[in-house]
Amino acid sequence: MASRLKYARAGAAVAGASVALMMTAAIPAGAESATGKVDPENYVHGHHVNVGGENTDINASLISFKLTDGTELQMYCVEIETPIDNKHQMTERPWDQYPNEDSPFHENRDKINWVLHNGFPVVDAEQLTEVLTEQGATLKNGIDEKEAISATQAAVWHFSDGTDLDRDTPLPKGPFDSKADVLALYDYLTGDANVGIGDQPTPALQVAPNDLSGVAGSRVGPFTVNTTGDIEKLTTNLPEGVKVTDVDGVEFTAEKIKNGAQLYLDVPAGTAPGDGTFELTATAGVDTGRLFVGEQYGKTKKTQSLIVATSEKSEIVAAAGGKWTEAPTTPPSSTTEVPPSTTEAAPTTETTSDTPAPQPKNASDDLAETGASIFAPIMIGVVLVGAGIGALLFQRHRKRA
Repeated sequence: MASRLKYARAGAAVAGASVALMMTAAIPAGAESATGKVDPENYVHGHHVNVGGENTDINASLISFKLTDGTELQMYCVEIETPIDNKHQMTERPWDQYPNEDSPFHENRDKINWVLHNGFPVVDAEQLTEVLTEQGATLKNGIDEKEAISATQAAVWHFSDGTDLDRDTPLPKGPFDSKADVLALYDYLTGDANVGIGDQPTPALQVAPNDLSGVAGSRVGPFTVNTTGDIEKLTTNLPEGVKVTDVDGVEFTAEKIKNGAQLYLDVPAGTAPGDGTFELTATAGVDTGRLFVGEQYGKTKKTQSLIVATSEKSEIVAAAGGKWTEAPTTPPSSTTEVPPSTTEAAPTTETTSDTPAPQPKNASDDLAETGASIFAPIMIGVVLVGAGIGALLFQRHRKRA
């Protein structure tokens, strides 16, 4: 019996876990991570640079990257020792998921972010020339596109991989006239002006958390929207009567949903237990500074991690959802109100009789009166136990006989 009870308990636990897992699986992810592949046909090449070690002659380029929806991004490399695998799918990841734990990237990512926002192509070559001139830098011919790419990529590697642009031969294949310009921009991007940009670029579209629960007759939420774009569509998969609203129950439309908006699932009282989802569609760009890592990094062939320099706007989707149960019912109160009496109390009369007033019963008197109800079950139990023992002895006697 004990083993059966154990199996029953185990089965109930497994069944409960399975139901919970199925309900969780029904809720979509809070944000759809951007994915794509390197597009080797559309690189924008700079010059070959010398950053020491085994990288005395390495091509600095703006790497072309194409998302699965066709959107084109421009990237810089943040992992110089790992080659690019053009066939390797890559996925957008937070900074703290950079795959190389020992890389300088972790302590310098705010510096890298500053380089990206103050280097090329976020700041064009003409503007960079003006910035350097104002700071008193000596330029040969002013910054051009190839020089800007070379210096910006070398500055990124300086912080992501701990390399340094060679002062004597920064461009091993020339042109010689570009040496001073590349060094001037590199020094600016890695020098005292670089105070870092510590805030990680926000995802283009995210809804968090992506899974909440509550009870019918309340609002399940809040779901907070973070976006750098414009919400163009709100699509729902909800039971009849359930709506996406604000905290006050006012229904949302797509155009009312902005960055920071808090959404709720308004579930009317009496709605059957269930769940539902909603989906937001926005037009936004994957922001400068977002990190892309190989999907199977460390499990299959590695591909170097990349960081976004610039991007074009694209359509991005994020979804979330909730589930609810019936509201607990409140049992009716068992207290019955007694209406106030309208009968006037009789006037108290003073007793003048010499007859002594009746005294309260002694506690032992009450015990004596109730003793029968206490000892009777005990006596019955003793009799039954005795009968059981007698039956057992009789059975043993028969066996012996």
